[in-house]
Amino acid sequence: MDLRDSPEDAAFRRQARAWLEANLVGEFADARGAGRAGSEHENREVRLAWERKLGADGWIGIGWPGEWGGRGAPMSQQVIWNEEYSRADAPARVGVMGEGLIGPTLIAYGTEAQKTRFLEPIRLGTELWCQGYSEPDAGSDLANVQTRALRDGDEWSITGQKVWTSYAQWSDWCFVVARTDPGQLRHKGLSYILVPMDQPGIEVRPIRQLTGTAEFNEVFFTEARTALDLVVGEVNDGWRVALATLAFERGVGLLGEIVHFHKQLDRILETAKKNGRAADPVLRQRLADSWIRLFILRLNTLRSLTGLEGPVAPPEASISKLFWASWHRELGELAMDVLGTEATVADGSPYELSESQRIFLFSRADTIYGGSNEIQRNVIGERVLGLPAEPKPAAGSKVPA
Repeated sequence: MDLRDSPEDAAFRRQARAWLEANLVGEFADARGAGRAGSEHENREVRLAWERKLGADGWIGIGWPGEWGGRGAPMSQQVIWNEEYSRADAPARVGVMGEGLIGPTLIAYGTEAQKTRFLEPIRLGTELWCQGYSEPDAGSDLANVQTRALRDGDEWSITGQKVWTSYAQWSDWCFVVARTDPGQLRHKGLSYILVPMDQPGIEVRPIRQLTGTAEFNEVFFTEARTALDLVVGEVNDGWRVALATLAFERGVGLLGEIVHFHKQLDRILETAKKNGRAADPVLRQRLADSWIRLFILRLNTLRSLTGLEGPVAPPEASISKLFWASWHRELGELAMDVLGTEATVADGSPYELSESQRIFLFSRADTIYGGSNEIQRNVIGERVLGLPAEPKPAAGSKVPA
């Protein structure tokens, strides 16, 4: 794998850097770094304006086909854009669910009418999306979805509950996995449905987290309505479409996050040097190990993208999720150990957190959302290594407490 830029990629990198430098000015410069994990509420209005600026200048959906407003950029340039975006410390995106998840899913599986209706507002940054997958009894076990969608004339009537729904309180639309055939079990009989959020049948309840913020939400559907033709793919074939969306979730965006991870680690290293903790040989070794593992993570992520085409992620993609989630959680613990007893005191009154404290608290969720570590290990063991499947209780039997 050649990690050097080709002449075309080098020119694209210069273009991306120049645009970011020219446009991250004024209120956008003041919002640099705003909205990262644990602080998604920051500078919402400015970041919405930034999203529209990105769209107007053609920086949303650069990998999309030209016929849908994209640039058809190859994977290498999508990686470059995500890396340069993070290096510039640009504001965290508010439209990431639209561009990174539902947009590519519609391009792969949507009807022409669905693409025409939804892709342009995503690309222009004027409509925001959230993901209706997890439920109280169907987190990493997505096939256990209980939310029901019943046909009622020319509409679907949707009833059920979703949880851990990122950005639901700010979203215009939600892509919902719901059971359209109650006679089928597990992944059979599920459909992938597009649902407008602004209607009486939907209630959003933010979930207050340890960080003091509320990026995640509970979403309650009570006979919520959506048009019959807003099923993506075939009715009762939503499992295949839902897996495709998860494949897109583990794409080039992680390379940008790795740049951000490097910045976090660099600041922790600087703190260790200033407060003398870097002189501790055990802590110094942990800092070195963290740097080495982050370098390996980038190489493994690049390798996992090599030759990747279309909406299918190889099971090996679970290695990256398991790797980065565990690494980042441990980085939060390392940050606390570098601070020492200072880590136990809030950065300000009444509950202002330092960056290190926020990393520690929010990263506890890294190994749960997007597929827990346990699920990732099962995927790797069964689908990559070919080990026997995990034993499952027989139908109707009770799992011992």
